[in-house]
Amino acid sequence: MRAVVQRVSRARVLVDGSVTGEIAGGLVVLLGIGREDTSPVAIGMAEKISNLRIFEDDQRKMNRSLLDVKGSALVVSQFTLYGDARGQRRPSFVAAAPGQQAKNLYEEFADALRTLGITVATGVFGAMMSLELANEGPVTILVDSDKIF
Repeated sequence: MRAVVQRVSRARVLVDGSVTGEIAGGLVVLLGIGREDTSPVAIGMAEKISNLRIFEDDQRKMNRSLLDVKGSALVVSQFTLYGDARGQRRPSFVAAAPGQQAKNLYEEFADALRTLGITVATGVFGAMMSLELANEGPVTILVDSDKIF
């Protein structure tokens, strides 16, 4: 499982011009699901991301987590995080999970965040979406369940 995590002051996702998910302060999580991913991976990623200390404390050091600041998460599926463009111009997506597996684990990831007490908004799995956000910092972190980065 791969995630691009961005600290935001606001974000929303639109499908066909209609807002399907919106948050104020918190994190946007672009989530890619790989073929080998499982339920424990989804739950572990939710715990990891919710505890990332990327929000500032009183001394302006990144020392607080999403849980600490009681922020929200906007979770958007993004299979292109598994795009492999090494040696070619058109990325290969063979490492991305098939649709139903990816959808199930995407929903499980969002539910795991909710279980931790985080307010979660989402996009629409598999839809063409427009994402609008105000990245604060800017802070962007890459997280990979296989610890590739």
